[in-house]
Amino acid sequence: MLVRDGRIAWLGATPDAPAADRTVDLENTLVTPAFVDAHIHATDTGLAIDGLDLSPVRTSGELLEAVRAFAVTRPPGAVVHGHGWDESTWADQTLPTAAELDRAAEGRRVYLSQASVHSALTSPALLDAAGLPTGESLVKEEKHHAVRALALNDLSPSQRTTAQRAALTRAASLGIAAVHECGGPGTSSEADLTSVLALSGQGLPRVFGYWGELGGALKAKELGAVGAAGDLYADGALGSRTASVREPFLDGHGGCGEAFVTAEQAAEHLLDCVTVGVQGGFHAIGDAAIETVLEGFALAAKTVGVDAVREGRHRVEHVELIDKAMIARMVEFGVVASVQPVFDALWGGPDRMYAQRLGVERAMTSNPIGAMYATGVQLAFGSDSPVTPLDPWAVVVAAAAPRNPVYRMSVRAAFAASTRGGWRAALVDDAGVLAPGAAATFAVWETPAGVREGLPVLLPDAEGATPDRPVCRRTVLDGETIFEA
Repeated sequence: MLVRDGRIAWLGATPDAPAADRTVDLENTLVTPAFVDAHIHATDTGLAIDGLDLSPVRTSGELLEAVRAFAVTRPPGAVVHGHGWDESTWADQTLPTAAELDRAAEGRRVYLSQASVHSALTSPALLDAAGLPTGESLVKEEKHHAVRALALNDLSPSQRTTAQRAALTRAASLGIAAVHECGGPGTSSEADLTSVLALSGQGLPRVFGYWGELGGALKAKELGAVGAAGDLYADGALGSRTASVREPFLDGHGGCGEAFVTAEQAAEHLLDCVTVGVQGGFHAIGDAAIETVLEGFALAAKTVGVDAVREGRHRVEHVELIDKAMIARMVEFGVVASVQPVFDALWGGPDRMYAQRLGVERAMTSNPIGAMYATGVQLAFGSDSPVTPLDPWAVVVAAAAPRNPVYRMSVRAAFAASTRGGWRAALVDDAGVLAPGAAATFAVWETPAGVREGLPVLLPDAEGATPDRPVCRRTVLDGETIFEA
């Protein structure tokens, strides 16, 4: 492969290779298009890399012990940031009280995001600073947004940049050459988005920014974002029981979650995006939220026509509870589904969090990614890191071997959604393939498991043995090496 001026100039057999200024021997490794992670939060990811990981805790007591051990490493006035607790994995799902968190952190302010990052455990000091009652430790949605903003604002610009750089460096080391940063009110800040965009391509992966604010198309453009999309919340999350669903949740306090956008508001937002010339999109997890958003697409199409809507290549994030009729509307309006297959691996099936929240029957119909692919929905795969870790091969495996086998798709198709799909979702059509004229963006892999049909053997064999995953040895973006082992 000959690379010239950031593009692939030639591909062929070694004896036919044209002259080059420099030759790099990749020593029989596998070369593939580099991965794209189509939904991340760089600051939170960076904080989680070197911070308090609560994903292993299985009781309230274990969580408090982890906070106690970590808090003593923080200055007295600092916020104790932690992430990843998931009470659905606990035998006793009783959460610690605000007073218990206060004692464990020795009075420090505490912000511990749940795995979905749609709720958090907080201490009295942080609750009081946000003007909220200090008795309850768990906050959701709007209250969560308030305490989250305070916790993230506690970071200095240099601390924020350090966290973002750590996240992008980790991504590059995993063969990821581009990421979609999803910011917006309640998720991050304008300063946070512009900070990570300033790192884009500076020896690190390319960053495509998304600003999720209703009616924020012009602001998104001014911030340098690709679109007013990403985490523009039409609803919450299944883990926090705030996804907007047609039928009530079975556990907790029941109810049908929370809806934050009407069909009319969705339509107005999309029309705003069409006028400004940016992508539009929404975060929609529950079936009621997805139905509302798609009705918004239909209303927008009545004004500007279906073709104008399709040309925008607008997107919906997560898309976890969707039926055949809604999948058909996704195809009709050319909507990109930016989805996270590892959600299913972690929480799907008959005995995990989705089943607790929804019941087994509804849980087994969640995340029908293979059905969307088979129907013609454009797919882009991501991690939603730190909700799930940066791990692109795990994403491919989760999509190819879902908990409901009805939704299987081929490894090759899953790989394409993790590579070219991510570029196309960001309106870049000349990347994600190894072909003359394409961008020279690729990853180099050591593949102890061998290669079959151009891809590593990834899925378990008939005896259930899991092969080793490929190990990244080099990541190249537009001809420039951004990671080398």
